[in-house]
Amino acid sequence: MKSIKIEKFGGPEVLEIKDIEIGKPGPKEVLIKNNSIGLNFIDIYHRSGLYPIPLPSGIGLEACGIIEEIGSEVNLFKVGDRVTHASMPIGAYSEKQILPEDKLIFVPDGISDEIASSITLKGITAEYLLHRAYNLKKGDKILYHAAAGGLGQILCSWANALGAEVIGTVGSKAKEEIAKKNGCHHVINYSEKNFVDEVEKIVGKNGIDVVYDGVGQKTFKGSIETLRIRGMMVAFGNASGYVDTIDVKKDINAKGLFFTRPSIAHYTVTREELIESAKKVFEAILSKKFKVEISKKYFLKDVAQAHKDLEARLLTGPAIIIP
Repeated sequence: MKSIKIEKFGGPEVLEIKDIEIGKPGPKEVLIKNNSIGLNFIDIYHRSGLYPIPLPSGIGLEACGIIEEIGSEVNLFKVGDRVTHASMPIGAYSEKQILPEDKLIFVPDGISDEIASSITLKGITAEYLLHRAYNLKKGDKILYHAAAGGLGQILCSWANALGAEVIGTVGSKAKEEIAKKNGCHHVINYSEKNFVDEVEKIVGKNGIDVVYDGVGQKTFKGSIETLRIRGMMVAFGNASGYVDTIDVKKDINAKGLFFTRPSIAHYTVTREELIESAKKVFEAILSKKFKVEISKKYFLKDVAQAHKDLEARLLTGPAIIIP
């Protein structure tokens, strides 16, 4: 089967398509034929070495497919089940993949392979950000950076459905309309205007209840400025660079802020957490709290271009890879 491998950290050029033998699943594992693969920013962090992984390695955390073979002790699934996943072990950029049964999630009727492969990681991320990292309430005022991206479209729409006032930032004129269409009540183009000043015009000084910041270095200080007394700073990503130094006295103590740096691993520690979170995501889709539109499809041979487009912020929503 064909699989994408990396032997060293670096740019998109280190992604290589190879023919490999996959072997047999272990006692508690299943063999899955991937029908659709998710493309996520964390894949870039793994490829570049920002989040180091043992090399050589596969890449990719998310896919949806059909179980072709099960191990001798598997009892949660059977051959023919349609499943999705968004977790280690890494290696979703493949025609087939072997995974532990406890990392898999049934895909309900009404959710396509392509939607499942583009929503499992982003959807669970949105769920824990909105319901558990910070318990969003009706009337809360939120600031979300990169609102036109794949996760941004989901989270902002969902937050809107929960009754929050949603302010989104984007980096280009073209993305303003995308953010408005996907749940943002107010959209700020931070390439043209100072987002701190613009947020103050909308909700007043220190008027934001929670900031969701997946951008990192470029937005961190401004995000802190917008928050209310005892507000919550949720720093969950670093698309513009890692925030590696926090001045507790200036950044946190000045307004008694709460600060968290969560990841999906912290909110899917148990299988029960994983299943409950995925259930909420699928229910939200089926009840139209948010919609998922695939912005672009790539093939395995095109993954280098996919990574280039993702890093250049050219994608205007969730994208997938077809094996």
